[in-house]
Amino acid sequence: LQYGIVLDAGSSHTAMFIYKWPADKENDTGVVSEHSMCDVEGPGISSYSSNPLVAGTSLEHCLNQALRDVPKEKHAGTPLYLGATAGMRLLNIADPQASDAVLRAVAATLKTYPFDFRGAKILSGEEEGVFGWVTANYLLENFIKRGWLGEWIQPQKKTLGAMDFGGASTQITFETRDTIENPRNEVMLKLYGQAYKVYTQSFLCYGRDQVLKRLLSKFLQAESYQETVSHPCWPMGYNKSLLLSSIYDSPCTEKERPSLALNTIVTLVGTGNGNLCTLHVGKLFDFTNCSFSHCSFDGVFQPKVSGNFIAFSAFFYTVDFIQTVMGRPVHLPSDLKDAAETICTTSWSELLLKAPKLEKRLPDYCAVSTFVYLLTTKGYNFNNHSFPNIAFQKKAGETSIGWALGYMLNLTNMIPAENPSSHKSMLYNYWVILILLFVVTTLTSLVTAICLLRHSKSSII
Repeated sequence: LQYGIVLDAGSSHTAMFIYKWPADKENDTGVVSEHSMCDVEGPGISSYSSNPLVAGTSLEHCLNQALRDVPKEKHAGTPLYLGATAGMRLLNIADPQASDAVLRAVAATLKTYPFDFRGAKILSGEEEGVFGWVTANYLLENFIKRGWLGEWIQPQKKTLGAMDFGGASTQITFETRDTIENPRNEVMLKLYGQAYKVYTQSFLCYGRDQVLKRLLSKFLQAESYQETVSHPCWPMGYNKSLLLSSIYDSPCTEKERPSLALNTIVTLVGTGNGNLCTLHVGKLFDFTNCSFSHCSFDGVFQPKVSGNFIAFSAFFYTVDFIQTVMGRPVHLPSDLKDAAETICTTSWSELLLKAPKLEKRLPDYCAVSTFVYLLTTKGYNFNNHSFPNIAFQKKAGETSIGWALGYMLNLTNMIPAENPSSHKSMLYNYWVILILLFVVTTLTSLVTAICLLRHSKSSII
């Protein structure tokens, strides 16, 4: 087996994925699987901007696990990558020197391990979207697969669209035949000899954590930054005091920063008002301006969604909460809307009874469910016909869906651009030779048996 390691440095936390595959089949589709994973303790690396060295040392626990999980004799040949996403994109906007210092500290730590370290970089939103799309379709063998004779077969099924919802950004990526009116949204890929025209868009500041910060800012604005402010998306019976600095420490909210001192404390009190929550969440989007034939939101071009989609990360966790904790099915947009309204009107004490282990995230399920409903329906324009084509999933088989696997497959050239016909003809020839040998052996055995039978009969006579 061969191994590869990718550290997914997200805005809220870092996860390490170790992948494995048979060394003699590394250009086969679907053969790479998740060997193990590790969640790094603490927040994302972008939060260590004032103390970059800690960003590096925070990874050591998981890297030490990798030393154990990957056989020692394979360490030197195991590629190790770190990709940072929207949290570091935001830090790079706010303070480029700080983001460089964090990346340097992280790289310094990774270089001390005996793996084949191949770099730490910040991914663009488009890269994050496209690599997530590649991961999902690779795992589901939508690009190409082996036939029983060892030949490469182009599956009849179409590729899946991919929807990612992280802490600081959200991505939508899908194959389309429509004209992509904005060149920035078009990616042409050639995989296994097939060309794919892919639409991709990443929305910075539309990840879960940044959406919640932007909402807090809206509520403070609405009540003129009073000491106590009502929060219609939080449940009745829940309240919390916050420093203004915790809300306005991001490029996503800095334009709304008040003239008050950032060490000012405000108390937000949950009122559980679903209608008012929906109204405020809707204000996070701009549905009015569009210079193309049609847009999703914020003036961004988007062709009509088509085919099946897979929605992962916080999309999965939100819908999973609705289905498992709230006991509500999600088949149609109305199911998602009704479930969000139910969560919004459920008191804090009731929510705690239902899911005590989720206490930290519980207050925000009303806002996040409402956001997912508005994003998918009013933003991406999924309707009663197309919404049921979304599968909310965390994994395909035993492998997590996200950009990390697609990123490694790309950087290690494990998805060839050309159709691997040489493999096909070689394998096919082996099969033909084996079948001919089988036929010849069978015929020889039959002839020998007949001769022996005739010989035995003549001996008896």
